Amino acid sequence: MSFVPGQPVTAVVERVEIQKLQQGKNLILGFSIGGGIDQDPRQNPFSEDKSDKGIYVTRISPKGPADLAGLKMGDKIMHVNGWDMTMVTRDQARKKLTKKSEDVVRLLVTRKSLEEAVKHSKCSYPKH
Repeated sequence: MSFVPGQPVTAVVERVEIQKLQQGKNLILGFSIGGGIDQDPRQNPFSEDKSDKGIYVTRISPKGPADLAGLKMGDKIMHVNGWDMTMVTRDQARKKLTKKSEDVVRLLVTRKSLEEAVKHSKCSYPKH
């Protein structure tokens, strides 16, 4: 999915709610992120046109909180608990995800399979 900075973004999103896992004093989400406006988008394996500076899921711990919640590798994170993640640095995104005061992280993500499903469903309606 590509977009022009400063222009509205149209995306098919899915809600993912992750219950953080308590491990000692740490709250674990079970996934890693990459990307951000401070990173070279050409290094992002999930950016199709190599210009997307979004925040992407780069690793998921098997059977971890994110995996159990349905997050997928390659998901693009659009919102974290209501905060827009489309124009943030990787560090800003990490801080929003790992707030110690929040036991639950509510994400809006988009993924290629969601976009494909919508494209196919639009094509399958009978034309009148």
